[in-house]
Amino acid sequence: MSESLIVSGSGIRGIVGQGLTSQVVARYGAAFADHILESGSAGDFVLVGRDSRTSGAMFLDAVCSGIEAVGLEVRDMGIVATPTGLLAVENTPEASGGVLVTASHNPAEWNGLKLVSPDGRFISREAGLDVQRRFEEGAWRISSLERRLKTDSKNLGRNRIVFEGANRLHREKILALPIVDVDRIVARRFRVALDCVRGAGGLIMPQLLEQLGCSVIGLDIEADGCFPRAPDPVPENLGRLAEIVIEEEADFGFAVDPDVDRLSLVDERGRAIGEDWTLSLVTEMVAVREPGPVVTNLSSSRSIADAAMRAGAPFYYAPVGEANVVKRMVELGATIGGEGNGGVVYPTLHLTRDAPLAAALILQFFAEQDATLGAVIAERPNYHIIKRKIPRGGLAISEVLSAIEEAAPPEAERNWEDGIRIDWPDGSWINARPSGTEPILRVVAEAEHKNDANMRADWVESHVRGEGK
Repeated sequence: MSESLIVSGSGIRGIVGQGLTSQVVARYGAAFADHILESGSAGDFVLVGRDSRTSGAMFLDAVCSGIEAVGLEVRDMGIVATPTGLLAVENTPEASGGVLVTASHNPAEWNGLKLVSPDGRFISREAGLDVQRRFEEGAWRISSLERRLKTDSKNLGRNRIVFEGANRLHREKILALPIVDVDRIVARRFRVALDCVRGAGGLIMPQLLEQLGCSVIGLDIEADGCFPRAPDPVPENLGRLAEIVIEEEADFGFAVDPDVDRLSLVDERGRAIGEDWTLSLVTEMVAVREPGPVVTNLSSSRSIADAAMRAGAPFYYAPVGEANVVKRMVELGATIGGEGNGGVVYPTLHLTRDAPLAAALILQFFAEQDATLGAVIAERPNYHIIKRKIPRGGLAISEVLSAIEEAAPPEAERNWEDGIRIDWPDGSWINARPSGTEPILRVVAEAEHKNDANMRADWVESHVRGEGK
């Protein structure tokens, strides 16, 4: 990991023109293709797609060149949401895997690659380490390329075939879910203000909501990658959406990130309620209908655990990261799960965070309610969650986390699965961990009162600075 390039188990992410260049991307594409060939899972082609970032087309070409340099073919989905791309891979038997060019919620100067296994899930940690080794060593095979040069040289790298229908497939799969009562949702005629931050969501979210009978008031739905605000759909970035909800008397405000795997909500009064409530409300509905375990990550709000408790469902934590949550969901046979950043994973559809799916499930929840989003939230225990980012710089992470653990009172519970999580008897908690997507230390704190949450976060920061007691 460096300040400008982060290599993780499921892909790479970096600052365009610094750590992340076309050469790096092509090399990584070749490493992934070599891994596919070595694993023996090679199908007819690799599906590729991208979000709307302005650097996306350049890097899509680069990764395709890397894949083709090892002798595999590609099929181009164009601009697609990350869950759309994963679902397409899963439902295309001829695909030997996929690559999505995206940096998710990172700022516009970032981009990256997410690697997909043939089953439509992000590749395992072990597979990711193998790709990373091949990337670093640069020792991939060319025998397959040599064979194609002899048999199909005039078509190699030319006339790249477009793969059509991924967005349509995604919408159809959501609308066909037994839990989604399309007629009931349509009958409610919801008004939805939709903020797509000029990401890939503009190519699927408005269409899906309209199929569900919604009147859609679009904000930045053009998929041109010119982000008008910070792309992370956290409350402090949703001011304009909140204004539009009030102006247009909308029932909800929906906001997604550029690759459309997270959904944040704004209530009818223009209040951004926080991303954790997306999974909380979905959990409350799904867990009653489909009994089974609920899984979320260690940085998620207690409101999700509360929702599982109301539904009578067993509740479990997993380390942060979609792959970690999904792995635990599979191990436990969970019926619903995800992350508190607005990422809902519903295995009945597929095992990935999915904002279009989350939107449909939220609409289903309220199609069955005679209450507004604001009223529903007011009836449930509410917590204040604080999320901070601290530049890693020269931090000795292990020493910092150990100091936090040592300073916590004996009666507090400790969890070392992902960084350090401390739970106090009063229900407040903190989680401090190094980010896997940015060169920062993430600090999350939650308590019943805002001042207490800030106090817990300040306590962590004091230890990061070496001032804690």
